[in-house]
Amino acid sequence: MTTQTLIETSVPEPAGQAPRPVNAPLRGRRSRRASVLTHAVLIVSSVVALFPIGWLVFLSLGPGKDDYLHPSRILDTWTFDNYTFVLQHTNFLKWLGNTLLVSLGTTVIGVLVAATSGYAVSRMRFPGYKKFMWVLLCTQMFPVAVLMVPMYVILSDLGLIDTYAGLIVVYLTTAVPYCAWLMKGYFDTIPMEIDEAGRVDGLSPFGTFFRLILPLARPGLAVAAFYTMITAWSEVAFANTFMLDDQKYTLAVGLQSFVSEHDAQRQYMAATAVLIAVPISAVFYLVQKNLVTGLTAGGTKG
Repeated sequence: MTTQTLIETSVPEPAGQAPRPVNAPLRGRRSRRASVLTHAVLIVSSVVALFPIGWLVFLSLGPGKDDYLHPSRILDTWTFDNYTFVLQHTNFLKWLGNTLLVSLGTTVIGVLVAATSGYAVSRMRFPGYKKFMWVLLCTQMFPVAVLMVPMYVILSDLGLIDTYAGLIVVYLTTAVPYCAWLMKGYFDTIPMEIDEAGRVDGLSPFGTFFRLILPLARPGLAVAAFYTMITAWSEVAFANTFMLDDQKYTLAVGLQSFVSEHDAQRQYMAATAVLIAVPISAVFYLVQKNLVTGLTAGGTKG
């Protein structure tokens, strides 16, 4: 019978380096206390962010317009009748169609204009290209109240009051400047060698842009499209001022129809708000993979 002797060898510490404590955390790892604190902060932040949404859904289930004053009543009387009323006895579907038309039109035109503008400033050096971008930035400095009257006069002279085209043009003035800056920063991260390779292969500048650059800029385009759609989806002031026919109301304006001078049907407002949030939440879910990439890449160069 043979026995084996295990000889333990110790690796000496490098000269001039103090030995590492036994309970010291490894480099790149958080201590248990730091991990608990981080998770606690994240949990509290999540509760703060999700509480308004959960409260809105909860109120939408109450059958009475004053149930928000006595939330405990909803636990015993909750119902989906508010959603049935909104879908069947209001113009919600008409408002939804109007909002989709305006939002998609603003998104398609806005992203196209912003992408071409950003690409031109990123790749071309024409007279005044820097001033052009600063002018776009300065347009974001004016509040809605200041722009309302001159925009109304301009749209009235053009015959665009109470038209979807006029509302889309107004939303483009808000979305395009920001998205142009965003796309310019993203195009700066794409190597110039790709443009040169396209020219070597015989592509025109437009061919290079549409066939080579745009596929690489997909995350940036997703961010620009999402921002543009959000701008048109949830805007109230311009839509309430420029759209006069109640059959052309958007969802945000139609939501105000539940509030009158002497009454407020808050249960229907809550149900409508939940229904409004569903489509845009679905859009966010579809583009969420590209949002972080587009925002971080677009901010690396200016």
